[in-house]
Amino acid sequence: MPPRFIRELIPRREARTPPCAVVVALKSLTWVQWAQFWSGSVSYLHCAFWLAWTVDAIDYVAVTLTVPLLSKQFGKSTSAITTALTLTLLFRSVGAVIFGMISDRFGRKWPLVVNLMLCCVLELGTGFVDTFSQFLAFRALFGVAMGGIWGLSSSSALENLPIEIRGLASGILQEGYIVGYIFAAVINLTLVAQYGWRALFWTGAGITCFAAVIRSLIPESPFFLRVKEQEKAKGTNTSQNFLRQTKEMLKLHWLLCIYAVLLMTGLNFLSHGSQARAYCDLYPTYLQITKGFSAHNATVATIISNCGAVFGGAIGGWVSQYIGRRLTIVFGALFTAVFIPLWVLPSSFSALSAGAFCIQLGVQGAWGVIPIQLAEMSPPAFRATFPGVVYQLGNMISSASAQIEATGGDNLKTTILKDGVLTVVPDYATVQAIFISAVAAFVIVIAIIGPENHGSNFENADAADHSGNEAMDHGSQISCREVSEVNEKSSA
Repeated sequence: MPPRFIRELIPRREARTPPCAVVVALKSLTWVQWAQFWSGSVSYLHCAFWLAWTVDAIDYVAVTLTVPLLSKQFGKSTSAITTALTLTLLFRSVGAVIFGMISDRFGRKWPLVVNLMLCCVLELGTGFVDTFSQFLAFRALFGVAMGGIWGLSSSSALENLPIEIRGLASGILQEGYIVGYIFAAVINLTLVAQYGWRALFWTGAGITCFAAVIRSLIPESPFFLRVKEQEKAKGTNTSQNFLRQTKEMLKLHWLLCIYAVLLMTGLNFLSHGSQARAYCDLYPTYLQITKGFSAHNATVATIISNCGAVFGGAIGGWVSQYIGRRLTIVFGALFTAVFIPLWVLPSSFSALSAGAFCIQLGVQGAWGVIPIQLAEMSPPAFRATFPGVVYQLGNMISSASAQIEATGGDNLKTTILKDGVLTVVPDYATVQAIFISAVAAFVIVIAIIGPENHGSNFENADAADHSGNEAMDHGSQISCREVSEVNEKSSA
């Protein structure tokens, strides 16, 4: 008999979402609830956090899109400029811990508002720096502010949605980052070309401020308020014992924490190395230097690839409701590996764009599962802290991916015909192909051997249970009507 993790790779029949359940769930919403989609209930809350995640992308990828301009501004090499990306990723785990713990204790709303305003201030300051040291300092501080957004966004968005549509919602939420990249790329094609690289950072700061204002107008997470009401009725106060509970949770779930960090490490290496999740890392640089593309064509190609990413995330999240979270990740990684040759071997714009589109379809097919996978795995009292911290720790471990590829390109050369002359350039194509192949294999293995709480009824768990124990009742899934009643009661 195969090991348990193999037997449970496909969820039990009773844990799967029935066919067409997503459509049924959407049809069950009344016209009043559809109106609430845009005015402050469950779905609008999801859109608010999607917006927060989107502007987070704009703020981060401002560096990746302007690497050549920053190199010229500060007189530094590409490898040196990518140090800013590394510092941002390193310090994100600090922000995840700080803002995650605050959110789990005091609420989802105002910690995210403060988080966004800090990002706004630091993004604005980046546009005024004069030296490379100042630039690195601002990007390191920005990493701290940026670190809290993902955990706060994903926890609040998913805990307030019916279980039937959480997979699809997970994919849509995650791809907010891709949409943020597309916005940043459009700004790069227009304002940056006319006003310079500082315009991208200033525009990003303005959009982030707008997101903070929008979030401040949206009510607190209904389920968080319900948990606090339960605590009050029981005479308990988890806020006063949160550090003790964290210590006990780590004693009980240390192996789960290690696994989650390994999973996120592999997926972050996959995303950073392939340009997915809108980070783009060295992908535009690779197109310009190794393939001889203009800056404009490189940006257009990345926009095309990220359109594939948007579709991949939504499809992956939706499919995971039927075949499970881990199997979706495995299929996404396999799909990515198959299209690596089309991603690096051609030299024409159309072929490379098609390859990039397919690569991102696979990478984001795997990534679209992650918000709901981590939420279902998370101990109930730590649903903002646990996903955010393991996500950012994976980011931290993979933070040197851009520099690894840049260094590999410095040591592995190829020749291209540039202006009628054979020119020796870094062979980023070969470096990225080797890198992504190895990472995809790692992701497949780590996904297969890990746990999965598919269909977890986490919104009914007792958040006051500091041990993090949670009964997995797959048979009693929350319905759309129950979610609506809870939110209407909280709004009232």
